[in-house]
Amino acid sequence: MNLQKADIPSSVATAMAARAGMLTTVHGIHSSLATRKSVATRDIRRTLLRGFETRDDMMTFDQATRDSAGAFLVGELERLDQKLHMPLAAITWERDIDLREDVSMADENSSFTNSSFSQTQGISGSNKAWAGKDSSAIVSLGLDIGKTILPLNIWAVQLSWTLPELASAEKLGRPVDQQKYEGMILKWDMDVDEQVYVGDSALGLFGMLNNSRLTNTGNAVNGNWATATPAQILQDVTSLMQSVWTGAAWAMVPGRLLVDPTSYSILVGSLISTAGNISVLEFIKANSLSNGANGKPLDIQPCKWLLGTNNGNARGVAATNSMFAYRKEERLIRFPLVPKQRTPLEWRDIRQLVTYFGRLGAVELVYPETAGLRSGLG
Repeated sequence: MNLQKADIPSSVATAMAARAGMLTTVHGIHSSLATRKSVATRDIRRTLLRGFETRDDMMTFDQATRDSAGAFLVGELERLDQKLHMPLAAITWERDIDLREDVSMADENSSFTNSSFSQTQGISGSNKAWAGKDSSAIVSLGLDIGKTILPLNIWAVQLSWTLPELASAEKLGRPVDQQKYEGMILKWDMDVDEQVYVGDSALGLFGMLNNSRLTNTGNAVNGNWATATPAQILQDVTSLMQSVWTGAAWAMVPGRLLVDPTSYSILVGSLISTAGNISVLEFIKANSLSNGANGKPLDIQPCKWLLGTNNGNARGVAATNSMFAYRKEERLIRFPLVPKQRTPLEWRDIRQLVTYFGRLGAVELVYPETAGLRSGLG
């Protein structure tokens, strides 16, 4: 294919010839062979994929480079919103668990103990420690202390930028250092959120919903809340709470119920009857065991981690949607966390670096009998 001078907007004519997988460029149709250059078409494809070369053999900025610096072409009649729009993320760990705050950066593990007591019978057939005024043998008390140790792993992210990047970002009004900081905060919150609810499978650590100490698990009595009646849904919730209450030796009734977002929508969107003006959610809150035993309505909250693996949640705790009942108290269940710290700003040639770090533990389910999980909701 030949291009004449009239075909290009330049005073120097350029012709390109394609032959047997080769592409030849010339400065003009009458240029000498010494000024002509040939290149394989496969090399051209590779060049187009990675960027373009200028006349001085320097690489230009491709689209990805321009996007990372925040330099966009803005038209005269275009109004660019300068606000920072972060990725959407549902982070609820601060709502659902208390922190264990006595841990520090120097600690490598967190631990707690559970004590069990035993005693022989004072009088046969009676469990009380009876003794006579002339007794020569008094029953003794047995004690067994078990310790649970969990690791406190270091979490760290390094932020860096060059001085030219800072200068360009300042001129554009989009500070690269501030945006990277906001990204780091989001990463911290997302990592803590996952660690609290489901732990980390690669490290063999568990969260509150799949804790290895949690034994009160199973399927709901009725399940399939999409077609269940309000009475059946209440029966499912009451059965779970009754089971946890029994497992805790009737010492306490759960005060909080986490459900998957789909089931939560069903609770909010369904009325107690065709003539009623109250949702199933309010009906369960008012008629739960918590309202009678604890003196306040059951706190029901949605939790994305309870979506089943059959419903698009690859890290769900069950194949189907689930609900989790527990008591939100630091002495019963807590999460060891060392807050983020930062190193002083460090200079390396024309770069600035700063590292943020902290420690994330594993959920301590001190009293596993005070929590329960039921699946099969949908």
